[in-house]
Amino acid sequence: MAKKKRILVKFSGEALAGENGFGIEPSVLSYIAREIESLLKADVEVGIVIGGGNIIRGVSASEGGIIRRTSGDYMGMLATVINAVAMQEALEHIGLDVRVQSAIEIKEICESYIYRRAIRHLEKGRVVIFAAGTGNPFFTTDTTATLRAVEIGADYVIKATKVDGVFDKDPNKFQDAKKLDVISYDSALAENIKVMDDTAIALAKDNRLPIVVCNMFKKGNLLEIVVNGGGICSIVK
Repeated sequence: MAKKKRILVKFSGEALAGENGFGIEPSVLSYIAREIESLLKADVEVGIVIGGGNIIRGVSASEGGIIRRTSGDYMGMLATVINAVAMQEALEHIGLDVRVQSAIEIKEICESYIYRRAIRHLEKGRVVIFAAGTGNPFFTTDTTATLRAVEIGADYVIKATKVDGVFDKDPNKFQDAKKLDVISYDSALAENIKVMDDTAIALAKDNRLPIVVCNMFKKGNLLEIVVNGGGICSIVK
């Protein structure tokens, strides 16, 4: 029997807010749920990490000096749990089987993260949403996504964004911005290309985990990338 594809998709918290810029937009949840459903129907095993920036960002919360960075980061972790539960509801609403696993124990709401249990869920066709970051302050959800992808043996980690991939400059500001189809880990680090934070890229490099950057709002793009090896994206490898 051929080995199933296994991926991890990283969504930003801000993406869940839609045009509002804050909170959770139900229509975005519904859209993402259908995109994930298409992957499961193609027999792909899916893990998810969602940021918490639509609710609070630990770094921003600590900038005023009132909240310590450690506390701000824990607040951010709790925000990711809120987003994970919302995403779970959206996926279950269309009939998918989902488990949320948190790096911080919140047993009334979700499971604690246990590597072997996560693998078993994936093998059973369940979507696993990894919440609360790594459980440690000073680590981003980008790093969480890379770490969990390595742990579960994902074929690659997909960073779902609002742009078509990685550009040599901000495409929202420069009309002549050029899309980079393939970038090396070293180039991404040396040239400070903000694909993910440096810790996440270095971890991916050490474990030879490709990072795919794509536009989450192009319908069917995730499926095209994962199943057919096409789609509109950039790859760091």
